[in-house]
Amino acid sequence: MNAPRLTLPSPAKLNLMLHILGRREDGYHELQTIFQFLDYGDEITFAVRDDGVIRLHTEFAGVPHDSNLIVRAAKQLQEQSACPLGIDIWIEKVLPMGGGIGGGSSNAATTLLGLNHLWQLGWDEDRLAALGLSLGADVPVFVRGHAAFAEGVGEKLTPVDPEEPWYLVLVPQVSVSTAEIFSDPLLTRDTPPIKVRPVPKGNSRNDCLPVVARRYPDVRNALNLLGKFTEAKLTGTGSCVFGGFPSKAEADKVSALLTETLTGFVAKGSNVSMLHRKLQSLL
Repeated sequence: MNAPRLTLPSPAKLNLMLHILGRREDGYHELQTIFQFLDYGDEITFAVRDDGVIRLHTEFAGVPHDSNLIVRAAKQLQEQSACPLGIDIWIEKVLPMGGGIGGGSSNAATTLLGLNHLWQLGWDEDRLAALGLSLGADVPVFVRGHAAFAEGVGEKLTPVDPEEPWYLVLVPQVSVSTAEIFSDPLLTRDTPPIKVRPVPKGNSRNDCLPVVARRYPDVRNALNLLGKFTEAKLTGTGSCVFGGFPSKAEADKVSALLTETLTGFVAKGSNVSMLHRKLQSLL
């Protein structure tokens, strides 16, 4: 009998704005941000094993097997649920590492939700999100699967429904260190807090952008080039840069001009993640 298998999407996210309010005593930063998903991402395939072994078959350069967030998520869920089953995992990777579009966090969330389904654990979203938070501050929003206004270190989530334009995302070939950006002495850390509703439109800056643009010329170049066609923004701490367009045709037109020299992709913004739409279709 064939082992149960499941292939799930692992979507990218954008930070439509990112304000840093201050640094906490534990060294983390208080922030406010809006997460929105893209209908674009990695694809992860799971196959159940009956021997309890967790094995990721796809290698990641420079990332030991047991340090990968996918493996850590699977092992923590297995331990906390006392599940005797194991899992084989393969990933079709398209999201860049260190790009600010949530690749690792999204992979961890897809793993938690996929294994909860395949192992028939019956965990609710709150329990999965709490486990996800122990893996990374961005994991809970992927677990919950709805665009959100986030506060704290990014874990306090309020669902929001911003517009869903088409985006052109440029991917400079550099990996930005989040820790490096947040420790930069010139980083703005005193932005006044804003209220969640209505979704802020005119107050959509990213406080990390000046620091990232100063440290990474490739990111600065991408911002300048995209800025000739639309408002160019940085997602997270970068390196990815994005801009919104009213139609796919317009985004594709600019993409054709810019991707001769830069890597990039066009994707639709979505307030409900494609992972959750897929899981709903399985019910």
